[in-house]
Amino acid sequence: MSIKLGIIGGGVMGEAILSRLIAQQVYRPDQVLVSDPQAQRREDLSQRYGVNVTSDNGVAAEAEDVLLLAIKPQVFKVVASDLVSKDDKNSPASENLPVVISILAGVSLRELEAVFEHQPVIRAMPNTPATVGAGITAIAPGKNVTANHLEQAKTLLGAVGEVVEVSESLMDAVTGLSGSGPAYVAVMIEALADGGVAAGLPRAIASKLALSTVLGTAQLLQDKQIHPAQLKDQVTSPGGTTIAGIAELERSGFRSALIEAVQAAYRRSQQLGK
Repeated sequence: MSIKLGIIGGGVMGEAILSRLIAQQVYRPDQVLVSDPQAQRREDLSQRYGVNVTSDNGVAAEAEDVLLLAIKPQVFKVVASDLVSKDDKNSPASENLPVVISILAGVSLRELEAVFEHQPVIRAMPNTPATVGAGITAIAPGKNVTANHLEQAKTLLGAVGEVVEVSESLMDAVTGLSGSGPAYVAVMIEALADGGVAAGLPRAIASKLALSTVLGTAQLLQDKQIHPAQLKDQVTSPGGTTIAGIAELERSGFRSALIEAVQAAYRRSQQLGK
């Protein structure tokens, strides 16, 4: 059995990446080994995707091409000893070591490289839209990473959305914006729907209008490659309804609240990483 991709952790994000990789035929099911401590979870993943499963993290760490770490960051230290290959292929003389891709929030490259001393390590921060293939992931390469390793990571993580490369010093800012951002957008959509209900719309219609408006606006900005302020100006006519609404948003500090939310999440991410 030739295992190309090892995944430690079969949770929501691990499965999201796995499902897209299999669907896009980046890896065949027989080339993937998923390690998870829960027997029921292993059985579910095996039946759903046809992949190999195990409870032995060390076996998954011996994958030939890529090792994806998708466990909870708080258990990293507990399982770290299992993530190192059982043989001597982590020696400096080895040339074909798999690239380690970690999506563990708050676990630094320094901590990861202390475990995988001679391996290329890439730290990544995906977000929840990755579960439907519409995510964006920021990656930060470690000291042993080559251009080929970066391409491997971009291919793997590109299966669940866009990929951008940043320095590790910016990963906490990424967490505050795109990592936590889906929650801010969800709150905004909920508030828009509540506003529609307050104005007399049935809940189901208000929710559909709010969701479609946000989705369509994001698609328009992306497709037309225009600045958000430009789109805002296009739909804001003198003395009209939109400018009245925007004036109220400004009075309520809507823009400042979002900025402060990103900064608060950024600071919390810094604290969790210490």
